[in-house]
Amino acid sequence: MTMARRGGVGLVIAALVCTVPGAGTVHASAQQAAPQQEIAPSGLPLPRFVSLRSNEVNMRSGPGTRYPVIWIYRQRSLPVEIIAEYDNWRKVRDHEGAEGWIQQSMVVGYRTFITLGAVQVLRADPGPQGRPVARIGPNVVGRLHNCPAGSAYCRVEVADRQGWLPRAGLWGVYRDEVVD
Repeated sequence: MTMARRGGVGLVIAALVCTVPGAGTVHASAQQAAPQQEIAPSGLPLPRFVSLRSNEVNMRSGPGTRYPVIWIYRQRSLPVEIIAEYDNWRKVRDHEGAEGWIQQSMVVGYRTFITLGAVQVLRADPGPQGRPVARIGPNVVGRLHNCPAGSAYCRVEVADRQGWLPRAGLWGVYRDEVVD
C-alpha cells in the first residue's frame, strides 16, 4: 500500500501487499470502546466503520473539491471511521489518527480491519486453544466477518485464510460491538 502526503511532506511505501505503513506509530487504540452514537443526516449511526472503495482515494482538508488533498490512500479496503457527515462528504479518521474528508462514493459499508501490535495467531476456533491457522503480522488488512456478543475474538479472512483473531489486536471494530 502506498499512502502519500501532499505538499512534499513524504511518501510511505509498505513492503508487503496487504500491509499498511505505521507499524510503530499507531495512535488509535484497537480497544476503542463503542462511543455514544448519534444518527447522521444519512440516517446511519455516527461514528461507524467503513472501508475504502478504491486503490486511490483522496482525503481533503474540508468537505469539497475546493479543499486541498492532504492524503492519498492507495489501499483498497482500508478501514476508516466516519466521524461526521456533510452533504455527500464524510469526515473520516484512519488507524493512525489522521482526519480529513472523503467523498461518500469512495467508501463502502462492508467491514474490514487492520491488525495492530505484534504478530497474532489466526485460529480455527475462537480462543487461545483454537488450532493455529496462520501467523498475521502487524498492519495487515483483512475482511471482518463477525464479532459475536461477549466474545474476545472476531471471525476474519486474511488472504483467503479464515479464522479467529483477538478483538484486542484489531482496529476497525469497537470493543463491545457486535458484528453480524
